[in-house]
Amino acid sequence: VLPFVSVNQILLFLLVLTVCAILYNKVHQVPSALKNETVDLESPEEIEEEIPVVICAAAGRMGATVAAISSIYSNTEADVLFYIVGLKTTIPHIRRWIENSKLKEIKFKVVEFNPMVLKGKIRQDASRPELLQPLNFVRFYLPLLIQKHEKVIYLDDDIIVQGDIQELYDTKLAPGHAAAFSDDCDLPSTHEMVRSVGMQNTYMGFLDYRKQAIRDLGISPSTCSFNPGVIVANMTEWKRQRITKQLEKWMQRNVEENLYSSTLGGGVATSPMLIVFHGKYSTINPMWHIRHLGWSPDTRYSEHFLQEAKLLHWNGRYKPWDYPSVHTDLWENWFIPDPSGKFKLTRPDS
Repeated sequence: VLPFVSVNQILLFLLVLTVCAILYNKVHQVPSALKNETVDLESPEEIEEEIPVVICAAAGRMGATVAAISSIYSNTEADVLFYIVGLKTTIPHIRRWIENSKLKEIKFKVVEFNPMVLKGKIRQDASRPELLQPLNFVRFYLPLLIQKHEKVIYLDDDIIVQGDIQELYDTKLAPGHAAAFSDDCDLPSTHEMVRSVGMQNTYMGFLDYRKQAIRDLGISPSTCSFNPGVIVANMTEWKRQRITKQLEKWMQRNVEENLYSSTLGGGVATSPMLIVFHGKYSTINPMWHIRHLGWSPDTRYSEHFLQEAKLLHWNGRYKPWDYPSVHTDLWENWFIPDPSGKFKLTRPDS
């Protein structure tokens, strides 16, 4: 009997010990579990989101790229990563300019654009040859150039940013939208400017409505156009909807049927975007794209209005690094001279 009792007692003792150990662990693990949970809650806030900004560096216009980057970098605390896209021949120049100026602190990647992707997709047009430059079409190929980001900002080079780029990056895109643009009818302050210099702000100014393929789209010619010089893009939706393929399809159709040309409002890079994104884009705050500053050497906005603007765009022929042009002082605030001396501003006294 004795051995039987002692075995029972031992088993009971072990059972009590086990229960005590479990209770002890549970009580003493609660604080560490809470502590871990708190760390998990805080960690997303500690990870700052990188803002990818895509901008081109074209031969003869690199001062524009530098001024744009300088203005963005100087007006934000955000973690900006610049993707500077160039052709093989222009890349060494822009890299040296950045690395030998006060911009050497920026985070940037240089990306080479291969113009062979455009072969057979651009109709030659002698009236505005500058609009046929390969880098004008970089915006069509964003997912091929930028791999790891969900959301991307694309900017033309002839802009300066006066606001915090974080604000533009925070633009909300509606579900199913691959991009956000600024409507050309969205800002009453610019309407007088548009009328005074005869600019187009509807689809009629960009597409040839005499062509059956354009009429078949079912888009009213009086539909308000948008400007693709500033884009906030969702890369997941862009790839899902095969936006690049759709744009290429319309480029090829234009080669065959001459559906739009650079004699119309926006040249050959805007028109395919107007077709592909019709009715399927979100809108950017109008103050984040004040444009037409390069449309006329005589027509000016009020200084007060321009000071309130977050982004200024010299779209048009009259660029702020050339002469004649308007509001050049606002642009020159951000220009950094070329250490190599190759790029020079054109001024009346130069």
